[in-house]
Amino acid sequence: MIDNDENVFSSIRDKTNELTFLQDIGKAITSTLDIKEIMSIIMAKMNDLLYSENWSLLLIDEKKSELFFEIVVGGDVDTIKNIRLKLGEGIAGWVAKTGEALLIPDVNKDKRFSKKVDQVSDFTTESVICVPLKSKGKILGVIELINKDNKRLYSEDDLITLLIIADYAAIAIENAKYLQKVQELIITDDLTKLYNSRYLNEFLDVEISRIERYGGDVSVIFIDLDFFKQVNDTYGHLIGSQVLVEIADIIRDKMRKIDFAARYGGDEFVIVLPYTNKENAYLVASRIRESINSAKLLKDEGLSLKISASFGISSLPEDAADKIELIRLADQAMYKVKNTSRDAIILA
Repeated sequence: MIDNDENVFSSIRDKTNELTFLQDIGKAITSTLDIKEIMSIIMAKMNDLLYSENWSLLLIDEKKSELFFEIVVGGDVDTIKNIRLKLGEGIAGWVAKTGEALLIPDVNKDKRFSKKVDQVSDFTTESVICVPLKSKGKILGVIELINKDNKRLYSEDDLITLLIIADYAAIAIENAKYLQKVQELIITDDLTKLYNSRYLNEFLDVEISRIERYGGDVSVIFIDLDFFKQVNDTYGHLIGSQVLVEIADIIRDKMRKIDFAARYGGDEFVIVLPYTNKENAYLVASRIRESINSAKLLKDEGLSLKISASFGISSLPEDAADKIELIRLADQAMYKVKNTSRDAIILA
């Protein structure tokens, strides 16, 4: 009788813990739209409910049709996070491709298992439970648990619990992606995917505040394409738009990670270079100018167009005291090039 009572109480306690856990996840999703923050909360709680030696959240890179590790707990985290899996590769890849959950007591008896991750991380996978992250019928990724504690086997109840967790996680990820998309639409140019002029002003405010507080320089490069109207008149606006996209790619390729590029309007671009004086900004502008001059644009369309650009550079605090003057002086320098030789760089 006592044993039965203990089993009943143990079952009630487990259910209570599970309900508390799910309630905490629900609170997490409504409190933030940051994917990593939400998953960190889920991760912290999951160890109490479904403790495993290793667990991972893998998301799908749609452009490459690959899975990448967004979060890894246990094992050689740094090594594992650099691994990518093709859709269909390994258990996680199979789940991501088919959208079906898997509970595998012994991976060595399952032909879908791949030793790729184990070999590079010096980890031994024995049992796996893996479920898809689905939202509105679309697979976003998978959650995978490896090796349940105390060498026990995963149960059907564990699978059901993990499926519920995955539903919550998918909602959180979809909401976060939606918010990110909305934010991108607000601050980026639809055509070139560079930032827009509205966000340029906000970025400059931050940079100028940094200089006022800590010192240093910030430089601006103003770029205007030469004879761009002739491209539109000769080939049409669709071709002209594609030229702008390819020019934006060249600019993006020549920037550092801390640099900022915006489409200012029409065929004008602005690059902001933090921690950069005017002389170093000139070197950056020279590299971009050389790349534009040597580029054969729209090769895929069979055109191989050539184009050049006019550049103006100004710096704060050397030339200007505020962002309006900083942009005006760079614009002014660019127009000096535009009204003389074109295809050159002038410093404010």
